[in-house]
Amino acid sequence: MHLVAPSLLAADFGNLQRDIEMLNASEADWLHVDIMDGLFVPNFSIGTPVVQAIRRHAKKPLDIHLMVTDPGRYVSLFKKIGASTLTVHYEACTHLHRCIHQIKESGMKAGVCLNPHTPVHLLEPILPDVDLVLIMSVNPGYGGQSFISGSYDKIRKLNSMKQESGYDFLIEVDGGVDTENAPLLVEAGVNVLVAGNTVFSASDPPETIRQLKNI
Repeated sequence: MHLVAPSLLAADFGNLQRDIEMLNASEADWLHVDIMDGLFVPNFSIGTPVVQAIRRHAKKPLDIHLMVTDPGRYVSLFKKIGASTLTVHYEACTHLHRCIHQIKESGMKAGVCLNPHTPVHLLEPILPDVDLVLIMSVNPGYGGQSFISGSYDKIRKLNSMKQESGYDFLIEVDGGVDTENAPLLVEAGVNVLVAGNTVFSASDPPETIRQLKNI
């Protein structure tokens, strides 16, 4: 059974507690939180005080996605404020192996993320060590973008690498996920669906989450 991780980037930050409580009561599995530094991606998102506030109200695991330069600097900080999974970008890590093990040694699950232009074969050396691989199906930095159709082939290739080597990492996808492409993504091998605008712009967000969960 796949997981659903609504992205809080699309939540109403004026009513964040309300939206988190809605997610707590829904069929969502994780809460996905994007951290952007304005350098690695051309946008800022939320800082650690907001993550701490989210953690106080959330009853489900926090899936933290660091879209920042030199993410190893922040591992202990995000462990301290309650991350369950911490994902860093392949493109942002000079010493990826060291960073992944730093995350795992801190007691969090470790993920690695690929931008749309980065091929999955580059991850082969690190796949035995990760708990999760996040495939960006839009260019990171902004919500509400259209799904990049080439992501399907990328996911299938990654899933083949996973199956052939007997690895058990989760495949997560983020960007333009909706109720129409979600079945195709799960069929391609996705284990975790991240959905932002699809959930929070819906007339009935819990029902949309239920649909994503029960495809």
